[in-house]
Amino acid sequence: MPAFAAALLVGALALAGPAAAQSSVAEGQKLAFDRSKGNCLTCHDIKGGDLPGTIGPALKDIKSKYPDRGELVAILSDETRRNPQTVMPPFGRNLILTEQEIDAIVEFLQTL
Repeated sequence: MPAFAAALLVGALALAGPAAAQSSVAEGQKLAFDRSKGNCLTCHDIKGGDLPGTIGPALKDIKSKYPDRGELVAILSDETRRNPQTVMPPFGRNLILTEQEIDAIVEFLQTL
């Protein structure tokens, strides 16, 4: 019986993975489009977003441009470390977004 219970638990966790990923992508999109939180649309054109800005590049083909997820996390957290002249706000350093929120936005960006 314990082996059966363990198999059920493993199966349940495997099914939760894709659902959790979809939830994270949805949360990331919500944050990216939220004018009072991520506010990505102020500077970037993003498919599905309203009234995009033109200061930053259009956010498309992100996974091919940034195959290393960690690079996107670093950009959102504090792009001034890589590029001191950037106008990109340091969302992590300035505590505008939490690590979890940055991770969710990266999950969303990687679907673009």
